[in-house]
Amino acid sequence: MNVSLTVWLLTVAGLCVLVAADFFIGRKPHDVSIREAGIWTAVWVVLACLFGVGLWVAAGGAPAGEFFAGYITEKSLSVDNLFVFVLIMAKFAVPSEYQQRVLMVGVIVALVLRAAFIAAGAAIISAFSWVFYIFGAFLIWTAWKLVQDAHKGGHDEEYEENRLLKSIEHRFGVADRYHGTKLWIEENGKRVMTPMLVVMLAIGSTDVLFALDSIPAIYGLTQDPYIVFTANAFALMGLRQLYFLIGGLLKRLVHLSYGLSVILGFIGVKLVLHALHESGVHVPEIGIPFSLGFIVLVLAVTTVTSLVAARRQEERAGPEG
Repeated sequence: MNVSLTVWLLTVAGLCVLVAADFFIGRKPHDVSIREAGIWTAVWVVLACLFGVGLWVAAGGAPAGEFFAGYITEKSLSVDNLFVFVLIMAKFAVPSEYQQRVLMVGVIVALVLRAAFIAAGAAIISAFSWVFYIFGAFLIWTAWKLVQDAHKGGHDEEYEENRLLKSIEHRFGVADRYHGTKLWIEENGKRVMTPMLVVMLAIGSTDVLFALDSIPAIYGLTQDPYIVFTANAFALMGLRQLYFLIGGLLKRLVHLSYGLSVILGFIGVKLVLHALHESGVHVPEIGIPFSLGFIVLVLAVTTVTSLVAARRQEERAGPEG
């Protein structure tokens, strides 16, 4: 797509308005109900669908198909990321009424980081077409690692702070308790961080790792930076509400990692085939309609088998209990 600077600016401005409205609505700390989370999750999904339909009207079916394929892939990857967010919230014992503020700031940080990754990815792809080999190999390796982690029960592990976060805590110091939504306080004549700021940094820094597989994955579905950016933005902006909506269901999605590994492996193979094609090798390429259908099918099968397996585990645990 040939997207003008004006369209880019209008899109970014529109997304900023949506983020500001979301922040304004949830500015007062409170426990988010299932009903509230459900309504706003539906709102973000509808907005994404309307944007996709708008792309179809303005630019045709191909860009719209790429957007929906990218959006669904990024959304499914973000659901897997919620497992880590749950661990982070537990690690720092975030009060329930403050969790939405933590996630809101985390989403904003994630959007900024993703924009930087997307710009870097677009520049690299335009300069070096062979980078598709690297992206493809990395996604196939990530898919294999997901399977290994699923076998080991990776989501049951406790969150461990990374070195960067530990160094920041050591440098500035951390208060021993939460002080509402304050990020900094004066303690013994010294300005220190509150646990609220620490957990926000934990969420934001963790998303850097998430972007390492999600950005190559979506570039395997489309090389259009505009579609990559908007698909990521819409997938991330509904993440806060999705956290509260399916938080209790996350443990029931026992096969999600397997489904995501299949999707990432599929996109990795797609990238390698595309790279071979660009190098002049006559190989079949996988089109967007097939990719979109495959991704939806894998997620549907994964969800059904997860719920069935979770129910069987509960039935076996019932008599034993």
